[in-house]
Amino acid sequence: MNINSDHKHAFFNVLLVILCLIIGIVVVYIKVQKFDFVGYDDELYVTKNLHVQKGISLEGLKWAFTTFHSANWHPLTWLSHMLDCELFGLNPAGHHWANVEFHIANTLLLFFIFFRMTGALWKSAFVAALFALHPLHVESVAWISERKDVLSTFFGLLTIAAYYRYVKKSSATNYLLIFIFICLGLMAKPILVTIPFVLLLLDFWPLKRFQYKSNFLLKSEKAKDDAIRRNHRIILEKIPLFIPVAISCILTFFAQKSEGAVKPLYALALKYRVANALVSYTDYIFKTIWPHKLAVFYPHPGNTLPSWQIVVAALLIVAACYGAIRKAKKYPYIPVGLFWYLGTLVPVIGLVQVGDQAMADRYTYIPLTGIFIIVSWGVSDIFKKWHYRKFFLVIFVAILLAGFTSKTFLQLKYWENGITLFEHAVSVTENNYQAHNNLGTAYGSTDLDKAVFHYKAALKIKPEYAMALYNLGTIYMKKGRIDEAVHNYLKAIQIKPDCFDALNNIGIVFLNKGDYSKAVLYFKRALRTDSKKTDARMNLANVFFLQLKPDEAISQYKEILQTDSENADVHYNLAYVLSSQNRIEEAVSQYKKALRVDPKYSKAHYNLGNILLSQGKIKEAVTHYTKTIKYKPDDVKAYNKVGVILFKQGKFKKAGVFFSRALQLDPGFSEARANLDVVKNTTLLK
Repeated sequence: MNINSDHKHAFFNVLLVILCLIIGIVVVYIKVQKFDFVGYDDELYVTKNLHVQKGISLEGLKWAFTTFHSANWHPLTWLSHMLDCELFGLNPAGHHWANVEFHIANTLLLFFIFFRMTGALWKSAFVAALFALHPLHVESVAWISERKDVLSTFFGLLTIAAYYRYVKKSSATNYLLIFIFICLGLMAKPILVTIPFVLLLLDFWPLKRFQYKSNFLLKSEKAKDDAIRRNHRIILEKIPLFIPVAISCILTFFAQKSEGAVKPLYALALKYRVANALVSYTDYIFKTIWPHKLAVFYPHPGNTLPSWQIVVAALLIVAACYGAIRKAKKYPYIPVGLFWYLGTLVPVIGLVQVGDQAMADRYTYIPLTGIFIIVSWGVSDIFKKWHYRKFFLVIFVAILLAGFTSKTFLQLKYWENGITLFEHAVSVTENNYQAHNNLGTAYGSTDLDKAVFHYKAALKIKPEYAMALYNLGTIYMKKGRIDEAVHNYLKAIQIKPDCFDALNNIGIVFLNKGDYSKAVLYFKRALRTDSKKTDARMNLANVFFLQLKPDEAISQYKEILQTDSENADVHYNLAYVLSSQNRIEEAVSQYKKALRVDPKYSKAHYNLGNILLSQGKIKEAVTHYTKTIKYKPDDVKAYNKVGVILFKQGKFKKAGVFFSRALQLDPGFSEARANLDVVKNTTLLK
């Protein structure tokens, strides 16, 4: 027997598996580089998140670790999005491809972990292939906002890899690696709170660290005691891992409570949560076997689930658990896979209801691994006694993977943009009010009438849907139907008194109408719901300035800058008010700060130029007027100012060029016309 030849053959097989997995994922997911942001949480995580868009910074690092933004505490996820913005800006291609790269890494990690633990190359490869190409995983990979899913799984799998290393060689260093990876995973997404239980399952199989009672009954008392102590130690060594788990649970609870994401029991009774959880467990399995009618949002059924469906689901789960336990000794992968699936779904199964969904495809990203384990090892055992075992296995695997791959490819196209995503969701689900609402939002920038149609469709299904009322009001604002907009905003506030955006927008309506007192009232109400929102405080400050209350305006602007020192608009507005109070040096300082944040801020350049001109600093003034023209080529006042300076310097011909350019842009600009006439008369006199 040639040992070197066997090693080379094994190495070649491993390399072949790696290449096939990578190529398979790339071929299926490569088109995500042409996809857009979908407008569903993407604005919270990237497109409207100024902290994220600034990229990696000390300020961003502090924010990531201290914020409960989007009802979560996941600093590592924020830092990941910040790095994407640092590298790709707001080009969605880079953000999408980063998710795919994490999916590739997770697939390879999963393969290597099970290959190392079991030595079963092709079974481990099959588990990894199912993970890589299953349609239920499209949501986690194709949705930019679900970076937390692929990122947390990456560290979760590294935790398992570190644990295997620790099992092979117990040491403080190896245990510390487990602890570090689980902490990093929880800082990406708290779904990893079940990972200590997963490690216990792996101790049972394939690591086989636990010993059955029957294994040591016939041995000596010492052997029996040693085995019991070893089993106890296996359990006790997981206890420290529950420290970061407990901390993550506490932080997640406060994060979700702070934004009202957790539904109280009076809003959705426990019995309905349990019923939905039981049915969801079985529905996920059916969708795993036959992935049809996949949608980004499945409405919660509330109390409408048929009793027979709940009973059947419960009986199936009980029967599966009973059967798995009965077969545990002969087929240990069955209980491990089943309880992996059931256990890792617990945090998101809906017993603690967060949001309005009944279930979500993204929740299966980690749990389905348990089912894939059962399928991979189970199919091998089923065909074990067949004469043409290898032939049937190859055919079975090829057909299954081909079917899943084609379905994944089709499912992926729906994630191209918000319209394709939610049109599909509306078509494959019933009474999907959130899909209609989000489809309305997707149409909000292209087709206002379609947006109105879908918001009304959402409200027909759920009349008390505050978000749809607010969104409908916003579309009416765009259409200039102000009274209808206010009517919908007020209805939204009746349902959800802390609807910040509705309160702020009503304030804007009164501001535009010149009713400053009512505008102040609504801006203050908005700030009482969320004092950290800068837009309402900015609006309030602007109203104070219009009410000739400069001190109050200055106070509000400065309060914004305490938490958002890099806001160029606030610096500009503060500078403008200070200038009106003749506090020139302070105004200059604020204009310069605005320009430090945004060097292309044309209005700041222009106003700073005016101040410098009044101080006799001609050269510096011209520099800022020139930059105004550079960044805003149609700024007629800047052309006129430069023309006036050139005229005073005796450069009549150049001055005339600037006055003429101002008139080309705005023929009605009387000041520039008068100045041009002066230039012509002066030239004639000469």
